[in-house]
Amino acid sequence: MTDPVDQTAKAHVIPAVVASDADASVAKAPDLVVVHDLTKVFDISPPLLNRVIEGQGRVELKAVDGVSFSIPKGQTFSLVGESGCGKSTVARLLVGLYAPSAGRIVFDQTDMAAPRSRSEDKALRARMQMIFQDPYASLNPRWRVRDIIAEPILAFGLVESDGLEDRVGALLTQVGLSPADGEKFPHEFSGGQRQRISIARALAGEPEFLVCDEPTSALDVSVQAQILNLMKDLQKRFGLTFLFISHNLAVVDHISDTIGVMYLGRLCEVASRDAMFQRPRHPYTRLLLDTIPDLDMTGRERSPVAGEVPNPINPPTGCAFHPRCPFADDRCKQERPELKPDPVDGAQIACHAFEEGRLPSSNGDQTT
Repeated sequence: MTDPVDQTAKAHVIPAVVASDADASVAKAPDLVVVHDLTKVFDISPPLLNRVIEGQGRVELKAVDGVSFSIPKGQTFSLVGESGCGKSTVARLLVGLYAPSAGRIVFDQTDMAAPRSRSEDKALRARMQMIFQDPYASLNPRWRVRDIIAEPILAFGLVESDGLEDRVGALLTQVGLSPADGEKFPHEFSGGQRQRISIARALAGEPEFLVCDEPTSALDVSVQAQILNLMKDLQKRFGLTFLFISHNLAVVDHISDTIGVMYLGRLCEVASRDAMFQRPRHPYTRLLLDTIPDLDMTGRERSPVAGEVPNPINPPTGCAFHPRCPFADDRCKQERPELKPDPVDGAQIACHAFEEGRLPSSNGDQTT
């Protein structure tokens, strides 16, 4: 049976343009977000007195280590990886919750680190919003839904007070809820409905760029599909650009244009969605794909993800994945690989084994 809530959301979405026209416009879309050599280091040292008494030095954790990517307008770039790989840190860096230790973030040709007035900074920040992972924790339980959604509208001065109620009601309708739901408190809603409220709050600031930090991971599978469909519909309607964070490749397959796979703070593979799923190259990407249930029952051989993510405070030398990689050799243990383009389709892979042609292809043949 079709979800009536999801149908309500779709009823308020402007139909998409013809697919061929859409593909052409996407191909020509300029980059809205450009990230270059982004690095974030956290100082996790014990207090000074402890270090003096125990004779210890400073301890640093490099959560993000030289990450670079770009996101064209109207497209979705997804970051995937196991917990602790640094993808959520990237999300917080992009919206300004963390200051980068090194590297550049350029938003619509504006360097986010460049000095500007408070009003200019406010206008720039209004163009980007974030949807958090836990809809139970990201909404103020003491506020009514109308006040939660109205907060960014009032903060950015987008609507006069006499039009605020209509604007909040329209936002609730866009995400498949009723304007009357604005009188309720967050605890009166299910998990999927709360995430719809979070999306409405994010849209209230009229952003161009949405950073979605695992927005469906706390939801049931059926509800995940509803939220992902809603986000895709809203993207088509408003021309939104997404950075989508997830640990689940099955989820990003549904929403992404381009996918970046992170491991221990670095990107190990960047490719289009089709290329990522049809021809995965990096061993870590293949291990992640093997965790997706084989619903078609193809019977293909699977390799379970072996080992655990190394301690990021003391990462391995060379390629950080080499302790878990079945194709690692001495070079992998000593020399850190850099992202290099694959001449076949332009995908970027950081893997010595792939570069040297000693990595079996996804169908079992040897790469060349």
